[in-house]
Amino acid sequence: MKSTRVFCCIVTLSAILGGCGKEGSQNGTAASAASASEAPVQPAQGASDTPAASGAQPKGALATVTKTQLPGEAAETLRLIKAGGPFPFSEDGVLFRNTAQLLPEHPRGYYHAYTVRTPGATDRGLRRIVCGGLRKQTGDCYYTDDYYASFKRIAE
Repeated sequence: MKSTRVFCCIVTLSAILGGCGKEGSQNGTAASAASASEAPVQPAQGASDTPAASGAQPKGALATVTKTQLPGEAAETLRLIKAGGPFPFSEDGVLFRNTAQLLPEHPRGYYHAYTVRTPGATDRGLRRIVCGGLRKQTGDCYYTDDYYASFKRIAE
């Protein structure tokens, strides 16, 4: 009985405080409700028509970058891959699934991801190199500086 009463008080208080003196929020809520009802149609069309505007990379369209165009830290990561390590992070060398299918299709287990250090970052950052094939091989590698949202093929 006591827990039911406490629950009712909490719900009532939440309802009062949630709508108290926020007419601007009510208008914003109505506007968001209208845009939410349109969300399934409009964003999907825009995203498929203009992938570059959304930051997405069209499937199959991979740019190429030479090793000299990569940041120095990426060159160091490639060196570590060829040497088989030791890698600075325990997550380096883990399986990369390619679920977004931005890279060429291969069987599961083909791709592995490696961290490219970011100067000044306190974590692993957004930069990675993903290599396919046997470990210690860098013939089929890709660079991303936006945490797998887009890739550039690393030219040999």
